[in-house]
Amino acid sequence: MTPAATASAPTPSASYNRADWASAFRNVVSELSAVSLNAARGSVPPELSGCLYRNGPGRLERGGRWVHHPFDGDGMITALRFEGGQAQLSNRFVRTAGWQAEEEAGRFVYRGVFGTQKPGGALANAFDLRLKNIANTHVVRLGDQLLALWEAAEPHALDPDTLETRGITLLDGVLKPGEAFSAHPRFDPGHHGERRMVTFGVKAGPTSSIRLMEFAVADDPGSGVRAGQLLAERRDSFRGFAFLHDFAITPQWAVFLQNAIAFNPLPYVFGQKGAAQCLASKPGEAGQFWLIPRPGSAAAERHPQPLRVPAPEGFVFHHLNAFEDGASGELVVDSLYYADFPSIGPDTDFRSVDFESIPEGQLLRCRIDLERAEADPAGAVRQHWLEQRCCEFATVHPARQGLEPRFAWMAVAERERGNDPLQAIEKLDLVSGERRVWSAAPRGFVSEPVFVPRPGADAAAEDDGWLLCVVWNGARCASDLVILNAADMGEQAVLELPLAIPHGLHGSWVAAGA
Repeated sequence: MTPAATASAPTPSASYNRADWASAFRNVVSELSAVSLNAARGSVPPELSGCLYRNGPGRLERGGRWVHHPFDGDGMITALRFEGGQAQLSNRFVRTAGWQAEEEAGRFVYRGVFGTQKPGGALANAFDLRLKNIANTHVVRLGDQLLALWEAAEPHALDPDTLETRGITLLDGVLKPGEAFSAHPRFDPGHHGERRMVTFGVKAGPTSSIRLMEFAVADDPGSGVRAGQLLAERRDSFRGFAFLHDFAITPQWAVFLQNAIAFNPLPYVFGQKGAAQCLASKPGEAGQFWLIPRPGSAAAERHPQPLRVPAPEGFVFHHLNAFEDGASGELVVDSLYYADFPSIGPDTDFRSVDFESIPEGQLLRCRIDLERAEADPAGAVRQHWLEQRCCEFATVHPARQGLEPRFAWMAVAERERGNDPLQAIEKLDLVSGERRVWSAAPRGFVSEPVFVPRPGADAAAEDDGWLLCVVWNGARCASDLVILNAADMGEQAVLELPLAIPHGLHGSWVAAGA
């Protein structure tokens, strides 16, 4: 692993060994409780106080059969707690009904959305349209509950300290049984007077609908508002199938990008494919931005209905951020664009996927002229690249959520062009274009970096804090937790974890006392 550097010279075309990358795909074989961790290098900053929660697939094989795609793996939560320069690790599987049924059976009982089949071929899978809530995508704290999220169904509530599964939660009746609840909420830092968790649920079909929801994240004794209480919501419908994993917020807007995707359910119904494998891009068609005014905002008074604006061609899973440019009156959206929908076909082993055959993610900025959006939507968007290096899992300082940021941090490939596994963390100055990179190559592979502000730091100092990142260490076939100084990307500490955690998805930081 190498310390911070300014990326300038081209990097080699082969910076990794496929066997090292693929070695992360395995079952998590143990559940640990409050195991003390020692730094293999450096030291844990004493001011770092709180818990990093992380979610991802932890069970990828049953009865000798592998999932077709890691996104079908059962959710496992890792908690890394920090206090006074010390660290502890705990981990637990989310005890979903599907996990328990398959543990008891010792085999796959459910089909996976991304192509995993029950034993017995198409005949055994045909017409079995049950969804297994695998709770494997994200984990956030809301009030006294830790929520394990999977966007096609309700959240599972866990104990924030022990990680024990309490069961499915309908959030005090906000949700109906089986209702979709996004796995990618956004945390508003206080644009409407208090911090909120803003999220959504989508019901997709020939006509799709979005339910936008805003929850209190802290108790307010003065008003009687409780953490987890629903503060605002609205529902909107639009034509066409919607594949929505993420969105972005500003003080006035919730920004969705409806990808140009078609869904043919017949191969899924007849047991030949998973539901996600029935998605396909519409060649030559662009997606649509749906700009939904947030309840109670000035935009909601001016625009009772959402604004629809054509988006650039391509496919988007994740957004970095969005903000309202006061000088130009434009709405600015920064998104991770793929040239096409990246997928793994029914006959492909995900452990041997050809990275060169699938498109890489790149960071694109779209500037939407809101005045023009109503009169001439087709000409309302200007765009330019912020980063064309293969990148994913981009983030900003949490206080800049919905505001114009100076810096962004993201997971990137080691080489500057082409698609490869993510092996480095980049800090990008969005004004000057300066880049600083910390690399785990050649044998390390990074996951999503989580930004933690330094306690008491001036909010204007956007890079005063740390990045926490779980890294797969191919040299020892186990995971490390790396702590970086967010300002100079210097390595503060490396903790060698007594756990092998497969490549995962999203995580969040909860400060002590929050």
